Amino acid sequence: MSKTLELINTENKLPQSTTVVIIGGGIVGVSAALSLAERNIPVVLLEKGHVAGEQSSRNLGWIRKTSRHIDDIPLAIEADKLWTNMSKRVGKDVGYKQSGIMFLAQNEAQLATHQAWLTSVESLSLGSKMLSSQEINEYAPRGVGKWAGGVYTPSDGKAEPHLATSAIANSAINKGATIIQRCAVRSVITAGGKVSGVMTEQGEIRCEQVLLATGVWSRRFLGNLGISYPTLPLICSALRTKPFNGPTDIAVGGPNFSFRKHDDGGYIITQRARLDAPLTLDHLFVGHRYLKQLRTQGGALDVSLGRYFLDDLALKRKWKNDQVSPFEKVRTLDPKANQSIVDEALTNLREVWPLFKEAEIAETWAGCMDITPDSNPVIDTIDAVYGLTVAIGFSGHGFGTGPAAGMLAADLVTNVKPIVDPKVYRFDRF
Repeated sequence: MSKTLELINTENKLPQSTTVVIIGGGIVGVSAALSLAERNIPVVLLEKGHVAGEQSSRNLGWIRKTSRHIDDIPLAIEADKLWTNMSKRVGKDVGYKQSGIMFLAQNEAQLATHQAWLTSVESLSLGSKMLSSQEINEYAPRGVGKWAGGVYTPSDGKAEPHLATSAIANSAINKGATIIQRCAVRSVITAGGKVSGVMTEQGEIRCEQVLLATGVWSRRFLGNLGISYPTLPLICSALRTKPFNGPTDIAVGGPNFSFRKHDDGGYIITQRARLDAPLTLDHLFVGHRYLKQLRTQGGALDVSLGRYFLDDLALKRKWKNDQVSPFEKVRTLDPKANQSIVDEALTNLREVWPLFKEAEIAETWAGCMDITPDSNPVIDTIDAVYGLTVAIGFSGHGFGTGPAAGMLAADLVTNVKPIVDPKVYRFDRF
């Protein structure tokens, strides 16, 4: 995680009962807790490690509609509205800025992909537009790249992961939510086919509803309940530079790099064309569901069989309520940054914006993303367990839509009109 993550102080004592238990203290979980607290619904959020310890503090902070699937854009639009007012809502800066995002094309084939996306979303009036090479140089000067063009959405933006999730969590607490860290939930307890509580490492909490927002751990948690859910891990490595005079405040995605300005004046940089794809036992069970993705994106994956496989294999897939769960064995999933990928990202960027040769690295990190077969999340109630709702599988772009996803999950839990039509996120589509 980023060294600059703001940690929060929370309760230690487990309550006997509540109305809703949320499992997972990432941005979706804390956003749902805030929405429920604002509705005066008793809610307890339980986090096995610490709030925002995993992907919610390790992502790039982009808040984008650009290049999202058309079915996922209504949620992104609602998230934009929530991000715009977030600092006022939570009473603290979250680093939000509507600075725009542009994606660059090196050749006509890449440009055609951007144009096809823009054509597909014309009816949504996003304000996105195609860019010429000259316009790219005007928006992000001092570059030497030869671009075929690009696509730009001025209404896209960014927030700071090291600030936002913690600020939302603190606001939820101030409005009545209870958050407990270092308390893993082992399982959901049912009576007559309905949720009646959860069993934690500290004991049982009785409740009426459970929201599961556990990111990369969701397949294992649901599997222990006998519920099959397909997801596989990908690891993204990133770096942050020390402050320097960079080319633009606009976030930029190139074919083999990306960068966006950090609040401190440095830049967060990744290699967009390389992700670590550690093999796991789950690849044997659900890997066939990803063949379409593999055909189109396989060249960007560094597939490996190594330490991640062994660590994952060592964790239980089935356990009882009185047994130590995998979530107590691994409080925070903390993959090491792939130095080769980080170095390559900076090299690629310096080739097209030479001023990045001035940049000094302040820190590197990596985060593990939970990828679904269609790269869209699952936000739905689970028929097999009445009272269980999930908000999982955000496939590396959950931070941007996190506030709206949390609100949608809260809507489903409380059975009110949802912020967007949730049918695209249904669980049974797999």
